[in-house]
Amino acid sequence: MSRLSRICACCLSDGVPKRSFIVALIVGTILNLINQGDALLGAASLNVTKVLLTYVVPYCVATYGAVSYQLNMARATHGEPAAHNGG
Repeated sequence: MSRLSRICACCLSDGVPKRSFIVALIVGTILNLINQGDALLGAASLNVTKVLLTYVVPYCVATYGAVSYQLNMARATHGEPAAHNGG
């Protein structure tokens, strides 16, 4: 299985989409209230692009974390050294 296939499989497995969605919903809502609270309350104009990105970014970060963990665990289980991601 190619690396890209493994990554895609991890993105769609083990409840990753559901957990990432929940994280995005919570974090995105908090960030939208902080960054566009005045617009959400009607005191300014709402930037829809920013609203959407504020939910998409936490979803991607949560998914990346889950996939990275799953790939590293798979490497450890198969006796391969875990990759160092530099961060």
